Amino acid sequence: MGTLADFEKLTDTEEFFEFFDIEYDERLVYVKRFHIMKNFGEMVEKAKGNDWGSDTKLLDYYKFALITVYKNFENGYSPSAADVWEMFDKPSACGTCSTSSSCNDIEEVSHGAHACTSQADISFN
Repeated sequence: MGTLADFEKLTDTEEFFEFFDIEYDERLVYVKRFHIMKNFGEMVEKAKGNDWGSDTKLLDYYKFALITVYKNFENGYSPSAADVWEMFDKPSACGTCSTSSSCNDIEEVSHGAHACTSQADISFN
């Protein structure tokens, strides 16, 4: 496992599994990546602001969170239609906004599609 700085550079779902050396079913991740990363992102956001004592303990929590989310989907969890549509209620182009409704930098860019002007790429920080 790398450092917290390495973690913060990850973007692809598969990169997170490889970073934490977690075995995964490529087909499941391919089909459920959006939901896996949404749930994982929510757990990452909940961890922020807590005193973990060290980056290693925080990374251990992130690994546990990813395993937990993945195992839920592996065991047949399927989000309800309401959960899916709620995600599209305020679509966003950044990781901060996709896990929080408090972003003030969202602007409509085209026909109801939104983008965050404060972040150029998707991330968890």
